[in-house]
Amino acid sequence: MSQGIQWTCRPALIAVAFAALTPLHVHSQSAGLGAAGELVDPNTLRVCADPSNMPFSDRSGEGFEDKLAEMVAAGTGRSSVAYTWFPATMGFVRNTLNANRCDIIMGYAQGDELVQNTNAYYRSAYVLLYKKGGDLTGVETLTDPRLADKKIGVVQATPPSANMAAAKLMRSAKVYPLVVDTRVAPSMAEVMIRDIAAGVIDAAAVWGPMAGYYVLQSEVDLAVVPLTREVGGSRMTYRITMGVRPSDQEWKRTLNTFIRDHQADINELLLSYGVPLLNEQDEMITE
Repeated sequence: MSQGIQWTCRPALIAVAFAALTPLHVHSQSAGLGAAGELVDPNTLRVCADPSNMPFSDRSGEGFEDKLAEMVAAGTGRSSVAYTWFPATMGFVRNTLNANRCDIIMGYAQGDELVQNTNAYYRSAYVLLYKKGGDLTGVETLTDPRLADKKIGVVQATPPSANMAAAKLMRSAKVYPLVVDTRVAPSMAEVMIRDIAAGVIDAAAVWGPMAGYYVLQSEVDLAVVPLTREVGGSRMTYRITMGVRPSDQEWKRTLNTFIRDHQADINELLLSYGVPLLNEQDEMITE
């Protein structure tokens, strides 16, 4: 896997304040003058991305955001895709999108003021993972009394940890680090799934797109339960958009048109990576 830092709380990965890291090698195309005088390259889709953050993006091109970038390029008349690589930490937007080194962030939580959001192209949630067929079958909330004597894995400072604390589950929880250097360690979602299989923990609360991807690779049959029935506490569901510069209004409209016209293809891509997709009524999208 390529060098990089992986944040295991994907929706807030830009907003959380950590010390800025030295950027990895940056490769970008010089921008042309796009529609309405915007500094968006009209020929090359210039993507801002983390070089080692599966299942989202990776230098290998195997992340679903990498695949989506190819779709966006084709759908907006671009002949190629070029990347500006930078670890997804504080300073990411400043050193990539806002420095005009690239024109789009493929996955960005709706509502963060650092970028202008397109319309959401998917909605997902934190999920609870546990073995199918066991005594946790049917558990849908972190307040379910069947979790009271269980050891639950959770990533430090992510939304489920607050709800688990309120439910008094943190006393026996196994807490995993928020930031992982993927040069020397695997994704925490992958580690937690391995720990469930080995009996180290009984369940895990993880960001859905990360969980779903590694569940597909697991030899153990796991339930993936979106935490949409939580009452109070932290927000568990997020709309994910593409991020562009606030000045690039025509580019945003172009991307919104792409999302509208290709939503079925986008869903098919995301589902192939195990991403738990939710509609606005919190119902699972399966096709």
